[in-house]
Amino acid sequence: MAYISLYRKYRSQTFGDLVGQDHVVKTLQSAVESGRIAHAYLFTGPRGTGKTSSARLLAKALNAENGPTPTPGDDDPICQMIAAGTCPDVLEFDAASEAGVENVREAIVENAQYMPMMCRYKIFIIDEVHDLSSKAFDALLKTIEEPPSHIIFILATTEYNKVPPTIRSRCQKFEFHRASLSDLVKRLEYVAQEEKIDIEPGAINAIARMADGGYRDALTLLEQAMLTSDGKVTLVHIYDQLGLVSEETVDAILTAVKGYDVPKIIEQLNEVYRLGRDPRAILESMIHRLADLTRAAYGIDIGGTQDAAQEAALHATAALLGREFLLDLRGSLSEAHKSIREVTLPRLWLESELIKSATPKPTAQLVQAATKPEAKPSERTVEPLRKPEPVKSDKSEPEAKPKPEPARKPEPTPIPDDLDPIEKAWREAVVELSVVSKLMAARLADARVGNADGKTLYVEFSRQLDLDWFKEGQKRVPALLEALRNRLGDDWNIELGVGKRENAKVETQAVELPLEGQKLAETVREIFGAN
Repeated sequence: MAYISLYRKYRSQTFGDLVGQDHVVKTLQSAVESGRIAHAYLFTGPRGTGKTSSARLLAKALNAENGPTPTPGDDDPICQMIAAGTCPDVLEFDAASEAGVENVREAIVENAQYMPMMCRYKIFIIDEVHDLSSKAFDALLKTIEEPPSHIIFILATTEYNKVPPTIRSRCQKFEFHRASLSDLVKRLEYVAQEEKIDIEPGAINAIARMADGGYRDALTLLEQAMLTSDGKVTLVHIYDQLGLVSEETVDAILTAVKGYDVPKIIEQLNEVYRLGRDPRAILESMIHRLADLTRAAYGIDIGGTQDAAQEAALHATAALLGREFLLDLRGSLSEAHKSIREVTLPRLWLESELIKSATPKPTAQLVQAATKPEAKPSERTVEPLRKPEPVKSDKSEPEAKPKPEPARKPEPTPIPDDLDPIEKAWREAVVELSVVSKLMAARLADARVGNADGKTLYVEFSRQLDLDWFKEGQKRVPALLEALRNRLGDDWNIELGVGKRENAKVETQAVELPLEGQKLAETVREIFGAN
């Protein structure tokens, strides 16, 4: 007997064997039992989640000798023919290889006119239906819209958005979900037990993660591991077979990045390269590990095998790295994964990216210095040694001239308390902004507060040059408005202009004399923002 692949050998033969799609199974069985059978079904979802298998199960339920029945028997002769692919009334059509309009007309449209040979319904299963050409969809539309009573269509696709709306609107849609990690682990353990495969729990867990929710992919990876191993399938063998990096090595790289240990990063990368791993595999292994560490850091159960040592290492590494580091590095590596295909020297590029991530940021150092705790009163502090004062001799020596003290910044002029509230608020705002920026102080020196109408305040600049300077910077005008509203209230409307408010909208052009000497220098400083 010819060898049968695991994914074909363990394909679901009954609705009870279909793992992880309970919502689909329950709805289909209920429809068959109640007799509410649609003329067209559309199964959509990721690859390897049981769409084609479910189509065959539905064909069995509808065409079984004692049917339609939600639980067809394995010993039913028609069901056995459907499982073997030899039933003349259940026709499978691969749209990926037969996408033309002529194929659809010959294999489906013309064939749909004839009655079933031995079954209750003639069922067309069209796999990867989104690959049909637009003309083929047009040829199929009329038949799907008004099919004969003995015809049932079951369409399967991994790309629902590529199916025309005219086809989608005439089908009952069923969404197939990705398998959970625990469901994949249980299925792999069952198959390994049936096939008498000696495999480590960690290896099963690694295969389940790499399958990305696909049962067929999981069984294919298990079969590859079984055929290439010499005896027991270990976790190391799975890493070597899939070209992945072990979790311990990835944790060591992440810890080195966290600790700004550049030599350790380079050492770990060289060791991984020595084992034959390519940069893209390293990057993908790090992204997968960061996903698990993030879930552990936020207390989310990742499922899979509950190995105590692996769980302890996962939570310990997550606590060491911290949530903020995990999220930042996940973002950086995700962007790097988009660019690695276009890099000509991926090894050196990945090394530089990790070193860049390990370089401490200046802002972090400043924050650390600013938040450094002060010494407690109980702790002893060592004062710096003072130089001994020189002993004065009896000889008359010329006294050294005292060094001039550095010039102190002039303190702002105090604001009188008897001012108008609006004028007082203006002066306080000017003093606040002048402390922040000398340039802003110079621009506001000649500005004044104009008339206020209700809750509207008008700020008068004496020169258009000063107003333009404020508008050029993104943060200058908001800073001025915020300083005024902090004192007047958020409900105040503040307008900026040149001259009196009633003359602000009048555009005038002043003819100035040529700039010379000191006036020229001052104007240059005003324009270019020199202190």
